Amino acid sequence: MIKFGTGGFRAIIGDDFTRENVNLLTQGLANRIIKEKNDKYPVIIGYDKRFLSDMASKWVSEVLAGNGIPVKLVYEAVPTPVVMFVVKESKTKYGIAITASHNPYTYNGVKVFTEGGRDATEIVTDEIESEIQKITVKDVKLIDFDDAINEGKIEIINPKNSYLDSIIGFMDLDKIKNSGLKVLVDPMYGVATRSILTVLSTARVDVDIMHDKHDAFFGGKVPSPTADTLVELRRRVVEDGYDLGLAMDGDADRIGLIDSYGNFIHPNDILVLLYYYLVKYKGWEGDAVRNLATSHLLDKVAESFGKKCHEVPVGFKHISQRMQETDALIGGESSGGLTVRGHIFGKDGVYAAALLVEMVAVIGKPLNEIIQDIKNLYGEFYMGEYNVGFKIETKKRLMDLLFVEKALPDFGIEIDKVSYLDGCKVYFKNGGWIICRFSGTEPVLRIFCEQKTEDQANDITDKMIKFLGL
Repeated sequence: MIKFGTGGFRAIIGDDFTRENVNLLTQGLANRIIKEKNDKYPVIIGYDKRFLSDMASKWVSEVLAGNGIPVKLVYEAVPTPVVMFVVKESKTKYGIAITASHNPYTYNGVKVFTEGGRDATEIVTDEIESEIQKITVKDVKLIDFDDAINEGKIEIINPKNSYLDSIIGFMDLDKIKNSGLKVLVDPMYGVATRSILTVLSTARVDVDIMHDKHDAFFGGKVPSPTADTLVELRRRVVEDGYDLGLAMDGDADRIGLIDSYGNFIHPNDILVLLYYYLVKYKGWEGDAVRNLATSHLLDKVAESFGKKCHEVPVGFKHISQRMQETDALIGGESSGGLTVRGHIFGKDGVYAAALLVEMVAVIGKPLNEIIQDIKNLYGEFYMGEYNVGFKIETKKRLMDLLFVEKALPDFGIEIDKVSYLDGCKVYFKNGGWIICRFSGTEPVLRIFCEQKTEDQANDITDKMIKFLGL
C-alpha cells in the first residue's frame, strides 16, 4: 500500500518502505509530471540521515531520469526546509525529500513538494496514488545512477549557502551579537547541526552542540522534540548555565525550546511568542494561521493586534495554503512546526530557532519572563495531550462512535458547537475545547484538550477517554 498522509508517504522500513514501492511512487509522480508537460523542469531531491535515505534518493533519481525528467540531487543529508527553499528559489515544479521526519527510526518516507516549495495538496497526492494504481513494477522506467550522472541527467548540487544566507538576512545580527547569549542545541542526531551552527555562529552566539553524530537509531528515542525526549538537554541547560536550549527533529522542520530553568516550552507557546514578537517588536503585520489542534491563545493575541487567526485542518499544506490566501504573517501547529511569511511555505526548525534567539536578544529578558509577560496580558491556557495506538478493529469502532453515531460523553460543561472538519472537535462555551483525531502518519488516536487550568483539561480528557473505552 502506498498512501499519502498529512506528512507524505511514510512506512516501516522493509514492510511498505521498500525499493519497489519507492520506485512505484516515483513512477506515479513521473507520469503526472509528463502529463502536465512539466518534464523539462528539474525535480529537486534531498534526504535526511535515516537508514536508507541516501540510497532511496538515488532510487528516486534513477526513475525520474529514466523518464527523461532532469534531477538536481542535494550533495549530502540536509534539512527538509532546504529542499523546499530550492524548489521555491529555482522556480521549478516539484521537489522530493526522503524522510520520515519525527517518526520512530523504523520508519522512512517520501515527502513531495510542489511549485513554490509547498507541501503537496491532497489533490496532488490523490492523483499520484491514482497513477500508482495503474502501474506495476514492469512499468517503472529507470536508468543506472552513475550512467545518469555521466550523461548529465542527474546533477549534484549544493544549495545550503543560499538557504542559510536567506535566514541570516532576516535576522537582527547587531542585537544578537551584543546580547552575549549562550545556547545549547540538540539536533537529535538529525540534519540540523551544520545549518544551525552556521546561523548562530554568524550572529556571534556562544553555541554548543550535543547529539550531533550520525546515529540511524536516534539514540534509541523518537526524534521528536518533546518534554520526554529532551530530558538530557533540559538538564544540561541548567547545569551548564545556558540561556536557551534548542532542539530540532530528525529532518529539522520542527523546533523544541527549553528555558534557562530547564522548562520545556510547549510549541503552542512558541507560536504565540514568535507572533507576539514579530508584530510588537519587529513591526511586521498580518493574520495568523493554526491547525485545529493548536492553542486558541493565538486567536487572542491576533485579536489584540486587530488581526484574525484562521483555523485549518491538520497538515501543514493547509496552513501554507491559508497563509497564501490571507497573506498571513505566521502559521503553525502544536507539534512544533511553523513558518513565517517571506521565507518558505513550509515548516523550518532552523529559521524558527534563529528567530527565537533574536527574540530573547531584542527583548532583553530571560525567556521565562517573556512568557510570563504574555500570560499576564492574555491569560493562562493549558493543553493536555493523550495518544493511544490501536488495532484495525478498534479504529472502526471508534470511527463509528465518533463520526457515524456522532456520540459524545457528558462533559459537565456547556457545549457551544461541534466540528467534524478534521476529526471530532468540541468547542465549549467557556472558551475551551477538545479534539479527537486519527494521526495521518502513525496508527495513533490523538486527543488534545485546552482549558484554563490543568485540572479542567485533565477532567474533560478523562471523560472522553472513558467514553471511548480506551
